[in-house]
Amino acid sequence: MWLQVRMYFLVLILFGILYALFVIAGTLLGIGSFLFFGGLATFFMVLQYLIGPKLVEFSMKVKHVSEKEAPKLHAMIADLAKKAGIPKPKVGISLVSIPNAFAYGRWRSDSRICVTQGILDLLTDEELKAVLGHEISHVKHRDVMIMTMIAVIPTIAWYIAYSTMFSRHDNNSGSIALLGIAAFVIYFITNLLVTYGSRIREYAADKGAVQLGEEPHHFASALYKLVYGNAKVSKKELKKIEGMKAFFASDPSRAHREILELKQVDTDLSGHIDKHELAALREKKVTVSVGDRLFEILSTHPNMVKRIQKLSSYT
Repeated sequence: MWLQVRMYFLVLILFGILYALFVIAGTLLGIGSFLFFGGLATFFMVLQYLIGPKLVEFSMKVKHVSEKEAPKLHAMIADLAKKAGIPKPKVGISLVSIPNAFAYGRWRSDSRICVTQGILDLLTDEELKAVLGHEISHVKHRDVMIMTMIAVIPTIAWYIAYSTMFSRHDNNSGSIALLGIAAFVIYFITNLLVTYGSRIREYAADKGAVQLGEEPHHFASALYKLVYGNAKVSKKELKKIEGMKAFFASDPSRAHREILELKQVDTDLSGHIDKHELAALREKKVTVSVGDRLFEILSTHPNMVKRIQKLSSYT
């Protein structure tokens, strides 16, 4: 509940900042410019919302599969959707080797859950279902819609900054230049707030998977395996999905950094996290480097060691 409250508060702050920026821009640039930027914000939001699913499917080479083609996958998603009280999402398999899963779509009845071929080859059935529970929770909480709405705000701030800092104006040139600088600062701040919001959504979806009946240690083990699986992926392959990683259950670009810190989690070096190891994390003081703490601020996903330790509190 507290995670949801924080997210609603964050959305209010972001749209409050955007409104203030529009008021200042409208005062300095005139009502015409104010309407232009407001229209631009609406246009970007609607466009991203409408064409987003097709862009995801094209980028990730998604193939929608029938119950006959993937009966086990369909059964898992149908069971989780029933528990979550939402319509069963469409089911897809991404023909990429990077092990991961993601949810997307415009609204609940249009939602889609997709797994990559890489994750199917990596996880046990229990671990896979826990990851699917995480993605179903994203659908239940309307995270795609929320993140689409707030992700537009830094884009608009950047456009205002660019158009005022690098364009010539005859009147109020000094004030307009200050507006450009302020808009650039707002772009930086709102971008940090959006990534913070994304991390909140990830923590909430982790908890949501547990609330749907999935064992915390199965999900923790799945996250652990995803890090090691993603670390084996070439940089060339990672670049191909750079724009999609915010959708994923884990951030593949951070895998090499996270491996170093995850060694303190798998105490018996078995390659997965069992119930006893996860329970022990409740009392254990894990170490996260200063560099990774700073890196997390710019990331859409929480630090993996902190994330797994948070799961231990649900056991």
